[in-house]
Amino acid sequence: MKNKLFAVGDVHGQITMFKEILEYWNPDKEQLVLVGDLGDRGENPKACFELAKELVEKYDAICLRGNHEEMLLNFMNKPQYAAPNYKMNGGMVTIQSFLDMEEGEYDVVELAASLQAKAPWLKPFIESLPFIYEWENYVFVHAGVDLTLSDWRDSTERDYVWIREGFYDQPNHTNKTFVFGHTVTAMLNTEKKNTDIWDAGDGKIGIDGGAVYGGAMHGVVFDKNGIVDHYTVDNKGYAFSEYLRK
Repeated sequence: MKNKLFAVGDVHGQITMFKEILEYWNPDKEQLVLVGDLGDRGENPKACFELAKELVEKYDAICLRGNHEEMLLNFMNKPQYAAPNYKMNGGMVTIQSFLDMEEGEYDVVELAASLQAKAPWLKPFIESLPFIYEWENYVFVHAGVDLTLSDWRDSTERDYVWIREGFYDQPNHTNKTFVFGHTVTAMLNTEKKNTDIWDAGDGKIGIDGGAVYGGAMHGVVFDKNGIVDHYTVDNKGYAFSEYLRK
């Protein structure tokens, strides 16, 4: 086991920022953890999935499953039911990047079939992604855990990828430090334009800087005692929405 870990916040298709933050990662000394949400809304979701798969296969990186991976998986499995929710959450950007198609109206069942034919590796890759990763005294998870329960391990898989209230707004009385994405730190910090990492002070650390919204992508280095380095790439290029730009 490496004695340091490099955690990257939500990517959301921002391949330029993704590659830039990885320049700070030391593969020889640091375990890489991606907290999920590789695609949807951003610059090039396909490239982000391909790079994440390469990092998992070549460097034993840990890529967690986020709610956007879950929505994509649902779309591939039951497109007629899952498509409206996935489209509402930026999913068509991912579909378009894989199929190299123009915007327009398409039959969702045909789109799901085309996606699996064009990228047969995508579905099994998402299905292989873990929901949590424990390292030293940390738990890395996309959205969080249910801290209203007497034992956080009773949290559901849905909690791991979707929870907000019930986690970040609850005191952490466990002996674990939870590092998570999903909820943009600007929603958690006192100043609503502040996209710095959020440290609750009781073992909850948010690292989703809202990269796809004009915010930042964070790379945070941990050792067993806490944060030892922190790198930030600000969004100076493509943004799905620019409400977080300074």
